[in-house]
Amino acid sequence: MKDSCSPGFTRRTFLGASAGAYLASQLHARDGATGTNPLRIAQVGTGARGSDWALDIVHHYRDDATIVGLCDINLKRAHALQQMLGTNPPVYSDFDRMVKETSPEAILITTVDAAHTAYIVSSLKLGLRVLCEKPVCIDEAQCREVLAAEKKYPGKLTITFNARHYPGAKKVKALLLEGAIGDVVSADYHEYLDTVHGASYFRRWHRLKELSGTLSCTKSCHHFDQVNWWLGSAPRSVSAQGELRFYGRNNAFRSSRCRGCPYASKCDFFWDARKDPKLVKLFLDCESEDGYFIDGCLWRMDVNIYDTFSALVQYENGARLTYTANSFGPYEGQKISLNGTRGRIDWSFFGDVAAGYEENLIRLTRNFGKSEVVPVRVEAGGHDGADASLRDMIFRNRPSEDPLSLGAGTQAGIDSSLIGIATYRSIERGGQLVGIADLLKSSLASVPEAGEERASHRISNPAASTRLVGQ
Repeated sequence: MKDSCSPGFTRRTFLGASAGAYLASQLHARDGATGTNPLRIAQVGTGARGSDWALDIVHHYRDDATIVGLCDINLKRAHALQQMLGTNPPVYSDFDRMVKETSPEAILITTVDAAHTAYIVSSLKLGLRVLCEKPVCIDEAQCREVLAAEKKYPGKLTITFNARHYPGAKKVKALLLEGAIGDVVSADYHEYLDTVHGASYFRRWHRLKELSGTLSCTKSCHHFDQVNWWLGSAPRSVSAQGELRFYGRNNAFRSSRCRGCPYASKCDFFWDARKDPKLVKLFLDCESEDGYFIDGCLWRMDVNIYDTFSALVQYENGARLTYTANSFGPYEGQKISLNGTRGRIDWSFFGDVAAGYEENLIRLTRNFGKSEVVPVRVEAGGHDGADASLRDMIFRNRPSEDPLSLGAGTQAGIDSSLIGIATYRSIERGGQLVGIADLLKSSLASVPEAGEERASHRISNPAASTRLVGQ
């Protein structure tokens, strides 16, 4: 039987009915710091993003939340994060056991993308609060399962879309709410990933579609959610084109990884992960457990996602999004334009400090009026303050303190995932128009009971997955 922290685990009886009822009864009806005690959080997934969450909670939200358990299929990695935290939460490789022994109020899911749905469903079933990294789902079957679970079970799901929390993104939302450009008719969104950040997706597990749902899910769902949120509408259809033009098979030489690579001296993308102490502790020192390495060769032949793609999204309210993404550019960021019936908003947010080229400004141009630059204050912290803003909202603010509707629940997560899924489905079908409703036209999937295997979560290539959990 597979370990229950595995992405494709076969579920054992997930606690007894009495234990489930007990845990549900212990859940406080709380949002943020409305309770008198810190929110008890059990975390599954202790990799790069997971460690960022845990360390930030310990260092900045100690009075608001506490990590009561860490779960990862790689026990060395979980123990490494435990040592970094310095608070000594118990470590598990068994999710069921962690929940039973730690009695959490909330589950924080920071695993590989393919595993999100399984943990969401199990946690909702217990009536727990669920905090999940994006994307919620990587295929349409998972979307149906999460929607069914939300209807059937009492838990509450929050998606941690930090892209809503960028200072510029919040400013754009405020302008739209003010009616600064009238009704939005179309949006242009150009995503630039550079040869550091962009390349990182092709070094790691994200390179495999069965684990990430391609970049249109694992990365671009952030951007799709931003546009959905700005427009206040849901997607109706998607058509897309995409290719693997730079990474993977598109090179004359390749190895398995950067460390020990015979081509290191002539590869512009050689990367020495040993220079980062955190990565050494979480990954290099833990390879013996599962064989996974974070410095994989960019040119591996098993890469099966796209490094360049474009999508045309039609919305229920008649608006249209033109989206492009390239993952091998000289600089990083976005260039976004929103065209309305009374004007236009342009947000340029890109550049490279080392190259001496960067820009972060919002320009508002009203019809028959002057163009003006709207000030944007860059804030301290991860993702220009977006991470701190997100976590403040989750752990400290009340629902009434959200005038910009920054909070994202199940439907927001599903809508953004569906655009990403429809994008890669359209690419697979030669650019065919994919209706969002068509992806969900099958009756909502029944939620598997304890002991049943979730087919949508099985990994089609178990050897390639290396049984990953930590993101």
